[in-house]
Amino acid sequence: MHPYISCLFSLAVKPAEFAEFKRLIATIVAATKAEPGTLVYEYSVNEDNSTVHILERYNVDAVVSHVDTTFAPFGQRFLELCTIKSLVVYGTPDAEIRKRLDPFGAVYMTPFDGFSR
Repeated sequence: MHPYISCLFSLAVKPAEFAEFKRLIATIVAATKAEPGTLVYEYSVNEDNSTVHILERYNVDAVVSHVDTTFAPFGQRFLELCTIKSLVVYGTPDAEIRKRLDPFGAVYMTPFDGFSR
């Protein structure tokens, strides 16, 4: 099993909703920052505020608690303000992780060579 799980989400956000979305994300990021197993948690936006990417990287044992504990209180509002266009997952997630990511339309990419520093 690979020791990390990385996720790349692509979201559609209505530009008129972006200010509210950004405020919600600030709250989610602050909560996520306290998770010791979260290694990368970054939001990026295109020029017209219509597409947002989330780049996430977790120790493999931290994904379930992020979804179930940290993200869950914000999930409904998050999904009211954006549409998940895609989710690509890198690593070797177990059945419990897949159970959390499958509802977001996850596509799984299994590593076969390379390294991280």
